[in-house]
Amino acid sequence: MQIELKDVSIYQEDKLILENVNFHVDESEFVYIVGKVGSGKSSLLKTLYGELPINCGSAEILTFDLRKLKRKHIPELRKQLGIIFQDFQLLRDRTVGENLNFVLQATGWKKKADRKLRIEDVLKTVGLLEKLDKFPHELSGGEQQRVCIARALLNNPKIILADEPTGNLDHDTGKTIVEILRSVCEQGTSVIMITHNLNLLSNYPGIVYRCTEGILQEVTNEYNNPIDLEDQ
Repeated sequence: MQIELKDVSIYQEDKLILENVNFHVDESEFVYIVGKVGSGKSSLLKTLYGELPINCGSAEILTFDLRKLKRKHIPELRKQLGIIFQDFQLLRDRTVGENLNFVLQATGWKKKADRKLRIEDVLKTVGLLEKLDKFPHELSGGEQQRVCIARALLNNPKIILADEPTGNLDHDTGKTIVEILRSVCEQGTSVIMITHNLNLLSNYPGIVYRCTEGILQEVTNEYNNPIDLEDQ
């Protein structure tokens, strides 16, 4: 078990966002979260990486009890997570390599040689080793998102949380991003991905949860038959 939420209610300040959440993720599972804008998808992810507190129910992620999680322990939790944002959040004044090196230094990698090898390794994984010395503005949107995946992989995370990683990308580039994430998943990392692109769910099946009207429901059976929604 990687994640287990039972009867959890999620709040943004005093506003109830999701009620009685039951959410389970095992090792190497690929999980989609779908739903309308404002339905609670991102709030669920924020709960998982310690941004939003949990005051009722039970919530475990890896070896951490989220209800008892102290702020000083959040960096330790996040070191075991890879977090991918829709808007990239790359440092614009640093090259790809410098962006990745910054993260490794911040998470305790002391030896320059070790950092260099790890950076090369993750860039090879996402097919961007030749972009090591490029700045973010010199990359396409898809390439920037692949750098974000590389950044998320730096500390060999057990879970990747991806918030609309294909949201600003064209259809083919979005498929490339999902294929990279699925490849990572096949190597043992659980992936939880928010998306509004139902075509991806049909062509790359996984476990599906939907946020709607303050409730999180598993709806995997609705997406069992691969189809090309673009042809509908």
